[in-house]
Amino acid sequence: MSELTFGEKLILARKQLNLYQYQMAEKLGVHPNSIWKYEQDEGKPHASVVRMFELFCEQNNIRFDQFTSKGPAMKIVLAEKVSAATLAVLASEPDWQILTHDDVAKLPGKLGEALADADALVVRSAVQVDDAMLEHAPKLRVIGRAGVGVDNIDADAATRRGIVVMNTPGANAVAVAELTLGLMIALARKLPLANSTMHAGKWEKKSLQGVELKDKKLGILGLGRIGLEVAKRARPFGMEIIGHDPFVSATVAREAGIKLVSTEELFAESEYLTLHVGLTPQTNGIVNERTLATMKKGVRILNCARGELVEEAALAAALKSGHVAGAALDVFTVEPPKDSLYAALPNVILTPHIAGSTDEAQEAIGIQLARQVREFLKLGVVQNAVNVASLSHEEYLQLAPFIDLASRLGSFLSQAAPRNIESIRLTYAGALTEGKTDLIRNAAIAGLLSQSEHVNRINAATIAQERGIRIHEEKHESIRGGAASVLSITLHDAAGSTKASGTVLHGDHPRLLAFEGMDIEAPLEGSLLVCRNLDVPGVIGNIGTVLGAQGVNIANFALGRERTRERTPERSTEKTGGEPLKALSVVQVDEPIGPGVLEALAKIPHLLQARLVRLG
Repeated sequence: MSELTFGEKLILARKQLNLYQYQMAEKLGVHPNSIWKYEQDEGKPHASVVRMFELFCEQNNIRFDQFTSKGPAMKIVLAEKVSAATLAVLASEPDWQILTHDDVAKLPGKLGEALADADALVVRSAVQVDDAMLEHAPKLRVIGRAGVGVDNIDADAATRRGIVVMNTPGANAVAVAELTLGLMIALARKLPLANSTMHAGKWEKKSLQGVELKDKKLGILGLGRIGLEVAKRARPFGMEIIGHDPFVSATVAREAGIKLVSTEELFAESEYLTLHVGLTPQTNGIVNERTLATMKKGVRILNCARGELVEEAALAAALKSGHVAGAALDVFTVEPPKDSLYAALPNVILTPHIAGSTDEAQEAIGIQLARQVREFLKLGVVQNAVNVASLSHEEYLQLAPFIDLASRLGSFLSQAAPRNIESIRLTYAGALTEGKTDLIRNAAIAGLLSQSEHVNRINAATIAQERGIRIHEEKHESIRGGAASVLSITLHDAAGSTKASGTVLHGDHPRLLAFEGMDIEAPLEGSLLVCRNLDVPGVIGNIGTVLGAQGVNIANFALGRERTRERTPERSTEKTGGEPLKALSVVQVDEPIGPGVLEALAKIPHLLQARLVRLG
């Protein structure tokens, strides 16, 4: 086995000491971005950094001898064509056998024969990796997908066989960000119209007066890798950048020169609005007739993320009326679009989903995947996996209900009390303290970040780290109440903290036990209306009345109220002049739930807030 690179040693050291990249950066006195680049074998570290790392390893008794000696031979099957640079990453291991797409095509049994003794399989989108194919691969340890989507891979079948499935999110971030800036300039300067009129032999200079990007306010919805790359490129144009993403810390946003605002402020203040969020129930149709009406007249909208983020009829109407000055769209609800509402509109730029289609992006995707596969086979380091394969079958059966609880509790918190998270504290109590909690932790983080992009139970901690979110864990053997095990999640930001606790009842029923200082017992499933109100008579009855009038059926109604102050008859209601306490309702309802239901609830006296939470 070849000598480890500096980046591989960094990964191993962090794994042995359970450190995040920002923590290693603090140890070595460098920026967290530098650690990420070193681990990707990008950039050569300064000699002083290397020496600091060597001293750090000596102090912590970290050795790499077992990884640098000759290791077992590996066989990697490349089922689809890859670039020469991608192949070179894997071929750099002298003891490894690499079967290319052309090699596989020459075998009598084709791919099935190639997989008989393979350790790794690399695919793009054409090869369908199903359970039948995996029957031919008894030794397979990892499947690598060069790209984000894994629709062509049966991840459940892979998980049952203990095979890690990896993808490569974020490798095309620069390509998407560059197209976004290009489309922004094209909108501002009317470049498509200028080009078409010139090709038609016309000289229409007067009608092509544009606007500058300088001093304009750019709103970025979604501050993942792509959103941050857009901000990085927009700053030199002199744009003022605002952004919204409840799953990025204020520190990361500040370092990127972005002012964090609410979605309402983002829509109301942006002169250019660009979308870079994943598709979730909360973001589906987020640009609609109502939100468009709140935007500035003359706003320009760009979408290189998902077509479903935009209600096409509403945007087309706003473009026709002139309320939206222009739009640039690379993605559509139906692709390729049929009978497009935008086709006849001169103030729309349309491109056929090409944001990530650059030579460099495709090369970067292949290289990143090859490195991930290599580091997994050499070092056992799992990166960007979309399934769980690190527990025995028996351990997984024991922890599965609590992994599910953690995911649901995290998702509940992210929807019921959204905030720009600075840190997450997970507290395990009771029998949970005796088992492995890594997957429970990751499931909780994945639930919290589920409204973000490409987050799963394997990469959740890494994505949290990239967003500047610190993770803390603690275990308490003692437990209050009758539950055998309790998981609590506390979110912290500059404004304060929010906490929720839950448990599993009757073997596999996740339940909410407390939220924001109030005890409550409610199911963590289906559609939940989380209502905060003053604890005065009539509120609960009004909630039921409104839901009935809206045709919404109530499946479960749970109540809780504040316990932080001594409750006396004189202080229990505002009728007697005392300060009213707060109360909480978690109402499980049947679908459908439309915006009208929340609007009707908002009119109830003494109801402070009503939020809809959707859980699987």
